[in-house]
Amino acid sequence: MNPILQFKDASKEKIFAEYESKFKALADKKRLHILNLLCQQDSICVCDLCTLIDMPQSKLSYHLKILLDANLIIKETKGTWSYYQINAEEINKLLSPSLCCLFRPSHC
Repeated sequence: MNPILQFKDASKEKIFAEYESKFKALADKKRLHILNLLCQQDSICVCDLCTLIDMPQSKLSYHLKILLDANLIIKETKGTWSYYQINAEEINKLLSPSLCCLFRPSHC
């Protein structure tokens, strides 16, 4: 389905809320750092992320939860370990033509 057409069919309030969640998740240096690290590898174990960003697991879990809730990352559990990766589809939507249609509808 054409993402531009979705704006015509869906409630703008719902769309605004979805983007608000994503941009709030991005509005933090630590979370941007986490996303940057995840972009560099296919997936990273939470234990390795703790070391890479020098953050206790409890604080890291807080930031990962926000990114998960915004659907910007994907979590996979293998045994007792959690692995995280970028949700490329959602990241690509953030500066997509469909988002631009919210602000420049005459160009869509």
